[in-house]
Amino acid sequence: VQLQASGGGLAQPGGSLRLSCAASGSIFSIYDMGWYRQAAGKQRELVAIITNGGSTNYAASVKGRFTISRDNAKNTVYLQMNSLKPEDTAVYYCNTNVRSSYSGPTFSYWGQGTQVTVSS
Repeated sequence: VQLQASGGGLAQPGGSLRLSCAASGSIFSIYDMGWYRQAAGKQRELVAIITNGGSTNYAASVKGRFTISRDNAKNTVYLQMNSLKPEDTAVYYCNTNVRSSYSGPTFSYWGQGTQVTVSS
């Protein structure tokens, strides 16, 4: 299973970016899909997560500004980031839990990370 993230880049404070992450490979079921971020010198932290039923949870620091969504037909998760702040600058990673066969185990997979920089 591979996760391919895209959509990062440079944005001005108050601007917007949209991240995408598509899962491919041997996929029988996908469960939670989420976005994490890691700023320089800091630990990786949860940004937002969405269940396969569509329930969402957000870090307090992004609630009301970021929106996570998913397209189950495309095995893709999105993160719409609005009202960006300099403190949102980080490498953003997507994560998902996948079962590759009916009776097989569930594994956690990570994308390669995409840089988001918020600066004027």
